[in-house]
Amino acid sequence: MEIKKLFIPGPTYVHPEVLAKMSTPMIGHRTKEASELQRRITQKLQSLMFTNNKIVLSTSSGTGLMEGAIRSVTLKKAIVFSVGAFGKRWYELAKLNGLDADLHEEESGQPTMPETVDSYLKTGKYDTVAITHNETSTGIMNPVESISTVMKKYPDVVWMIDCVSSLGGAKIEVDRLGVDICISSSQKALALPPGLALASVSQKAIDRMEKIGPRGYYLDFSTMLKFIDKKDHQYHCTPSLSHMFALDFQLDRIEKEKAENRFVRHIEMAEYMINWANHFFEVYCAPGFESLTVTCIKNTRNINISDLNKQLAEKGMLISNGYGELKDKTFRIGHMGDLMPEDMEELTSEMEKILKLS
Repeated sequence: MEIKKLFIPGPTYVHPEVLAKMSTPMIGHRTKEASELQRRITQKLQSLMFTNNKIVLSTSSGTGLMEGAIRSVTLKKAIVFSVGAFGKRWYELAKLNGLDADLHEEESGQPTMPETVDSYLKTGKYDTVAITHNETSTGIMNPVESISTVMKKYPDVVWMIDCVSSLGGAKIEVDRLGVDICISSSQKALALPPGLALASVSQKAIDRMEKIGPRGYYLDFSTMLKFIDKKDHQYHCTPSLSHMFALDFQLDRIEKEKAENRFVRHIEMAEYMINWANHFFEVYCAPGFESLTVTCIKNTRNINISDLNKQLAEKGMLISNGYGELKDKTFRIGHMGDLMPEDMEELTSEMEKILKLS
């Protein structure tokens, strides 16, 4: 049977109406219609992200804008805080681009705490901070609310957060938190096909970019932003208009649901999965820091996750194995985007039957 519901950390289930918008007839990417499309998307994303900052889109995965961001704003030295494989990617991108950067890795399953951030920044060595809001490899949601209090003590430091797997599923008040670059992408909680990344960019980050000057072209933030200003919401390179049509439509669907209701729905799904996991298995990460969009579960029963997925596929479902070193030691269940609480109940009911859980 064709898999219809993806309970993985991404790509996620895409509503048929959203998929249909991908087949919207093409328009010229240098036309008034293209500018209007991007302007609408910008305004809707600003509302969803609670920001007045500028918005950029990139025909890439979220990693593309992560690379562009750390390259565009690091003048002196970056400090990267990692709670899993994707947090560490910030550091790898920095080093591959010849940037001076340090890495702080937490013990697996533990979050980045504000006092840790403060201990690095008070040294005065760093002008850029990179952190993951929601780490899908370990199922951790970092406490950005309390971290933001620390960041406000260092107004000259540019703060970047990876919200690839949380934007659209968790409330992220960019301006109130003081986030300078907030990055996300299409295939997670926004519930679109993969292939589009987005970011909000503060004036402080823009000022830093002007000091540095262009670094590259396709993923250089200053180049993108200047072209958007000059060409009225158009891009320096041909964008994926199909993704933009779908994003424009999906943001309308989110607005119709109401963002607050969407956030509550994700909280309900997360609470359900956390309770279910702790009843039959054990949640991997430290209590109180569980992700709102994906639950990472310890494989305490030593189940064969591959065999489980084969049987779930017969019901049109798919979950995810653990990532990297956690493969087979954990498994992950995504609960984001357009999935509903009843979908989670259907999934766990099938898992209980297959695994004979009681």
